[in-house]
Amino acid sequence: MHIGFLFNHHGGHQVAHALPVALALLRRGTNAKVSVLVSEGCEGEVRRLAAATPGPAPEIVRLRPPSRLARAANRASGHAIPADIVSTLHRNLDRFRKLDALVVPEKTSLMLKSVFGLQSLKLVHTRHGAGDRAIGFDKASGQFDLVLLSGEKVRDRLAEADLLKDDGHAIVGYPKFDMAPPKRPRLFPKDRPTVLYNPHPSPALSSWYRMGPQILDWFAKSDRYNLIFAPHVMLFKKRITASLSPFALGWNRRPQPGDYEQDHMLIDTGSPACLDMSYTDAADIYLGDASSQVYEFIRRPRPCFFLNPNGHAWQGNPDFAHWRGGAVLDGFEEFEAAFAEPPRLTRSMRERQEYLFRYSFDLQERPSSERAAEAILDFMARQ
Repeated sequence: MHIGFLFNHHGGHQVAHALPVALALLRRGTNAKVSVLVSEGCEGEVRRLAAATPGPAPEIVRLRPPSRLARAANRASGHAIPADIVSTLHRNLDRFRKLDALVVPEKTSLMLKSVFGLQSLKLVHTRHGAGDRAIGFDKASGQFDLVLLSGEKVRDRLAEADLLKDDGHAIVGYPKFDMAPPKRPRLFPKDRPTVLYNPHPSPALSSWYRMGPQILDWFAKSDRYNLIFAPHVMLFKKRITASLSPFALGWNRRPQPGDYEQDHMLIDTGSPACLDMSYTDAADIYLGDASSQVYEFIRRPRPCFFLNPNGHAWQGNPDFAHWRGGAVLDGFEEFEAAFAEPPRLTRSMRERQEYLFRYSFDLQERPSSERAAEAILDFMARQ
């Protein structure tokens, strides 16, 4: 049996959601051959994470790059159209045909069946993150042969949408939590409450496009807080960002040069620390909007604030369930009032966060990556 793990994206933020499962399969010493297939945008993070994890080294295969035409189409669209990702799939069909199963953290790879005709290939979806956005529970989410779920929340939402196959899903926990915690240096010269501002790239949901630069300017002038500005790593990858559910377009503005010069502000738009939970562990307060990273933050309950400049009717909406774990701020004046004094974690906020975390993650003594590896082998044995 030959199982492939595919990382075909412009950034490395999906790697930790699937690579630990590949490494767990290798540690089991099964007869299954495991190959890790990477495109240029993911290779560095795959190699970094694999090297940092004890155990057998995986076979890492660099995929043939996309065509020049696909690269040109991607650049011409401001990187909004993923023609290069699709081209990479097409130009490596011979490699995918040799596999019995392909494990992926994203959904574009469904095209291997729907467009490129590889009907016998079993597609396994690890998902990436345990967030609440509607796009995580769309029709494509139910088209995989096997879906690995972090907990009851994802199972329940897929079931409510009639997207769950009785023999095609397994609750395995969150393999990303199996990664060794990084060693972190002191981030700031002064001991102040540290805020993590973590906006999402989706123009329909993100706070960045309407008030992000104003937020950074406020913290630049503050003498009460340290700020880690670590947005979703895809925020500045594209000049124009499109969201599909709901549809919206956003034109990106980067932080001002002066923001980088403040000794109480750390601006990181794409280093490995944005991916390995360094900042969600280091911060005292979370400030964000739609990123699933908040669920990694509330593993240890702390004050959370969610910016809603787009005026979403969020109460009772499962797409915004994570906003129940903190306070929702509709505009800049409410933000200023909330941070006039360093926020404290209230008892009710702690209880809500603990419930949201338990509902989102089924964590057990056994590592999640080992549970996921076993689920894949069990599924393949039934085929």
